[in-house]
Amino acid sequence: MHTKSPVKLARKTGLWICAAVIFTGLSMPEARAIGFLIPNQDAAAIARGNAFAATADNPSAIYYNPAGITQLEGTELQVGDLNYMGLNMRYKPDAAGQPSEHTRFEVIPVPQVYFTKSLKDIPLSFGVGVYAPFGLGVKWPEGSAIRQYALESKLTYITVNPVIAYKVLPSLSIAAGPTINYAQIKFTRGLFSPTDYFRFVGDDFAYGMTAGVLWQPYEQWSFGASYRLATTMDFGGHSSYAPVRGGPGSYVPTTASVPFPQIVSGGISYRPTPQWNVEVDVDYINWDSLNTVTLKGTKAIFTIDLPLQLDWHDSWQYKIGVTRYFDNGWYVSAGYFFTSDTSSINHFTPAVPDTDLHVPSIGFGRNGEHWHWAVAGQLIVGPQRQIKGSDSAPDGKYQLISPTLSVAVGYRF
Repeated sequence: MHTKSPVKLARKTGLWICAAVIFTGLSMPEARAIGFLIPNQDAAAIARGNAFAATADNPSAIYYNPAGITQLEGTELQVGDLNYMGLNMRYKPDAAGQPSEHTRFEVIPVPQVYFTKSLKDIPLSFGVGVYAPFGLGVKWPEGSAIRQYALESKLTYITVNPVIAYKVLPSLSIAAGPTINYAQIKFTRGLFSPTDYFRFVGDDFAYGMTAGVLWQPYEQWSFGASYRLATTMDFGGHSSYAPVRGGPGSYVPTTASVPFPQIVSGGISYRPTPQWNVEVDVDYINWDSLNTVTLKGTKAIFTIDLPLQLDWHDSWQYKIGVTRYFDNGWYVSAGYFFTSDTSSINHFTPAVPDTDLHVPSIGFGRNGEHWHWAVAGQLIVGPQRQIKGSDSAPDGKYQLISPTLSVAVGYRF
């Protein structure tokens, strides 16, 4: 039997990985998320409300449940892009006569790239994903009442995630792999006057891991679970402060430690016939570890190191998705997920304006002999949240709404 040499295979895989990193780096995400979390990582999964841990039957399984890549034959490459079409957080002050405010409209791309390889004679599969599991992009108007609490918050976070999956039994697969993570954070706000300007910029690398298990004891039933290890970014950079934006000011080295949560996901897929797939998932996001972020080094300017008090609590996601398959590889999907908020009223901040989210979705696609693709639309809606007495936000009503459009295209070699 003729097989490619390990050297040639490694070289070819390396080229795909490099291309993936370049593609993702050209358009790093600045996206509104759940806390900072971006749960949308594949169009086919998004169409199902991201209820995909127990299905995980395309290369995006690297994110949703890496054990799922053992279901894929040969070699596959998939490229996807999620676009947030105008992230819009509205603020309506409680005080009479004050104008409402809203964040700046913009279309924000969040790309993903996945590559998988399953061996023919050994029950092993390999894969690598390049994606953005976290991100943030919030920008308030310069002259608004919000500026004393937040002007602009940006988190760019990119992960390279190689995985190895092993089919222990025909019905049972396990997988694990490291994550190599890079993040950059930017935060600006006013402090003491309508014209002053404070800014912190920092970045860091951190390492973590993901793992997954997929069990299908019967043709109609499949169970999946995945785990993402908590990591901490020790951002190193600088802070600057000026009484007037663009004017002379102070500049000091600054560090800030930000923990990112461990995430546990589990799902059950029921397939009454080959034409239907119904899945229910539950995710636990351990945001409780994120308390007060201290900007160490700013004491040189303000006599104390500036704190950003968040005191977040754990969050849960509840997902349901349905797919109907047709002849010639066509399918249509619909889904919904709900996510509970991560911040209390006392520590709500417009820098990361978090709230409960209701997210319906719909999409369609086709699986061909070599090519497969999917398109999904989604509406992210946060019910109006009344904030009163927060240490980090003006009193008023806050509401989020954001439509998204996602596309994914894959090729089987």
